[in-house]
Amino acid sequence: MNNIYFSLILLVVISSGFAQTNPELQKMADADQSERMSGNINWVELDKKDSIRLAKATQLFNDGELETAQDYYNAGIIFQHGKDTIASKMAVESFKKAIEMDSTLNRWWYAAAVDRDLMRREEPQIYGTQYVSNSSTNGKLKRYKIDTTKITDKERIYYRVETLEEQKQKERIMNLKSIFSFYVENNSIEKTIALIKNEKAKGKTSVYNVSESAINSFGYQLMGQNKLDESLKVLKLNTELYPKVANTWDSYGEILLKLGKEKEGIKAYKKSLALDPNNENAKNIIRKSED
Repeated sequence: MNNIYFSLILLVVISSGFAQTNPELQKMADADQSERMSGNINWVELDKKDSIRLAKATQLFNDGELETAQDYYNAGIIFQHGKDTIASKMAVESFKKAIEMDSTLNRWWYAAAVDRDLMRREEPQIYGTQYVSNSSTNGKLKRYKIDTTKITDKERIYYRVETLEEQKQKERIMNLKSIFSFYVENNSIEKTIALIKNEKAKGKTSVYNVSESAINSFGYQLMGQNKLDESLKVLKLNTELYPKVANTWDSYGEILLKLGKEKEGIKAYKKSLALDPNNENAKNIIRKSED
C-alpha cells in the first residue's frame, strides 16, 4: 500500500477515535444534576442557572460542537429542564442520538424525555415515567395520563422503564411514609427497627416504605450523620429481611469496615459477590484485603 495513502487512513482513524467529550458541556450537566440533589433547593436560583445552561447548550448544539455520545447525553440532561416544547424536543433528539451512538448509556433518559415532551404538549405519555402531584391528586404522587397502546412492556423494559404493572406498584410505594420521618419524630432507633419489622410483615398493606432500597437509604442517612452503630443495626436488619439481595450485603459490608470490623466486612462482601458475580465494588474491596 502507498505509504502516503496509508498515513492518511491512519490519521482519519486516530482523529475519529480520539473525539473528546466537550468539557464545558460535561461540567454543566454535572452541575445540573448535583444542584438537584443538594437538599434544600432554591428553585428561583436554580431556574436562573438552568436558563444560562440551556442557552449555552443550545449554542453548542447549533454550532456543531457536540461530537461524542456523551456530548449528546449531557446536552439532553440540560435541555430537559427547559420550560417549553422547543427545549423538550431538543432533549428527545439529543438522547436519541446519544443512545444510537452508544447503547450502553442509560436509555431511561430517552423514554423520560419523550414522555416529558408529550406531557408539555398536553398529550398522554407512552412509557410511564412522569408523575404529578397537585390539587387534583390531593397532594399525592400520581402517574400522569398514559396511552398504554403505543408501545409494549418489552419496549419499556428495553428503555429501563417499569412495566405497567410495576408502575402501579411504584405509585403506591412513592406515596408511602418514609422510615426517616418516623425516626426523626420518635428519636429512637429501637422503635424504628420495630416499625420496619412490623411494616414488612404487612406486605402491600404497609403504610411506610420498607422496601430494600428504602431501608438501605435510611442506613446511609444514619451513616452520613456519623451514627455508625445505628446504621449498623439498620443495614444488618436489611440483610435479614432481604437476604437474597446483593446490595444489602454490600452496604452491610461497608458499615462493618467503617467500624473496623474487617473480617466480618469482607465476609459480607463475599456474600454480596456470591449473589451478584458482577459486583465490581465487592471484587475490588475483597482484592485489596488480600494484597
